[in-house]
Amino acid sequence: MELKKHYLYPSTIFVSNKPYQIQTILGSCVAVCLWDATLKIGGMNHFMLPLWNGKGLASPKYGNIAIEKIIQKMIKFGSKKYNLQAKVFGGAEVIIQEKVNYNIGRRNVITAYEILKENNIPIISQSVKGQLGRKIIFITNTGVVLHKFLKKS
Repeated sequence: MELKKHYLYPSTIFVSNKPYQIQTILGSCVAVCLWDATLKIGGMNHFMLPLWNGKGLASPKYGNIAIEKIIQKMIKFGSKKYNLQAKVFGGAEVIIQEKVNYNIGRRNVITAYEILKENNIPIISQSVKGQLGRKIIFITNTGVVLHKFLKKS
């Protein structure tokens, strides 16, 4: 059976109770894949910055918003929070910064870890940090995530 495909752009979320292959490309951004093994449904977000500062639109561009929204969407599809499992990807420092305080990739990963922990959602797999981008493919009905590192050109 050919899976439907969905390309996930930065600052977006996709959840489906139908079998999908969700794809995205990550550098310092982070993607959290949530999977419900009981209902066999899944979703992915792709966020660019760790925390919304309370000004302007509370967009899924920010990790704290994107993770809460994907949890809410999974629950709307019938998931129970205690059945959710997470896989976390990205957070690379693809552009080396002289100033250590930027570290957006590392801060994105920390945000993901903290919010998932606050929601008691276990991280069962991860590939984070480093200096290379990643291509992620998530199969929503099986929970399988394929990923490969992208070479710098």
